[in-house]
Amino acid sequence: MSHNHTIHRHCHHFTWDNSIEPVYSVEPGKSLNFEVTDSSAGQLNSKSVKEDVAGLDFERVNPVNGPVYVNGAQPGDTLEVEIEGFGPQSWGWTAVIPGFGLLHEQFQDPYLKIWDLKKGKAEFLSGIEIPIAPFPGTIGVALPEKGAYSVVPPRKNGGNMDIRHLTRGTKLYLPVWTEGALFSVGDTHAAQGDGEVCGTAIEAPMDIQLRFKLHKGKQISEPQFETPGPLNPGPESKGYFATTGYGEDLMTATKKAVTYMIEHLVMKYGLSDVEAYALCSVAVDLKLSEVVDVPHYLVSAYLPLNIFK
Repeated sequence: MSHNHTIHRHCHHFTWDNSIEPVYSVEPGKSLNFEVTDSSAGQLNSKSVKEDVAGLDFERVNPVNGPVYVNGAQPGDTLEVEIEGFGPQSWGWTAVIPGFGLLHEQFQDPYLKIWDLKKGKAEFLSGIEIPIAPFPGTIGVALPEKGAYSVVPPRKNGGNMDIRHLTRGTKLYLPVWTEGALFSVGDTHAAQGDGEVCGTAIEAPMDIQLRFKLHKGKQISEPQFETPGPLNPGPESKGYFATTGYGEDLMTATKKAVTYMIEHLVMKYGLSDVEAYALCSVAVDLKLSEVVDVPHYLVSAYLPLNIFK
């Protein structure tokens, strides 16, 4: 990564609020380096244990670096953010947090997996290795409405979208509603499955380098992006195993598909229930297989078989 100005990890905030003063101004066409902490804002570290998970302060999760003022950005413009690269990752964590996640009713006890990423790989258990494919989970601009809004959910400004295809070479387009756009980024992940079902991915501190461009007078309603792909990291030669879930609403269908995948991982690979749930969050991809026959929905959960060595 080139040596551009760095937005350091202490320059962060926990809400979208267009009254927050920018920490830096950048010219369109220029790049910035962001020194991103993990999504717990340092509440967890490489020595943490599962008992630390229950004590997480949700008022201090998903910090985002910034905001950065983009010179010339005005309401009605579109901000283009090109992801140029990521710094190395040394460690990460995946947790099941009581009261949080798709299946929080089933998994009420804390769980924590600490990952060693220093060798450029992510071993879940012996014989199970997740391809590293870093991306920012939370990225966006200030909202037009006054006041403070949580960074935990996704919103029309971007926010905590957890789109794992925002990898190196991707161009993200964000609507501008305030002067300067007031851009922020954080919540970097080393890997994740589509859906992030247990509520966490491989949460990992790392640097990210971004380049900014303005499209004047071109307004979009919500984020859009171009990604160079591939859509799935690592070789696909081993194929997939998939479970399906039917329901008369998408949440029911999704929960069933994931529950059946957990059952498969337990029976075939000998994982515990909570290990299988965490593995689904970092490796299994959810897909909307059928939405046309309302109110009948079908969701599929795809397990990439290349993770089993």
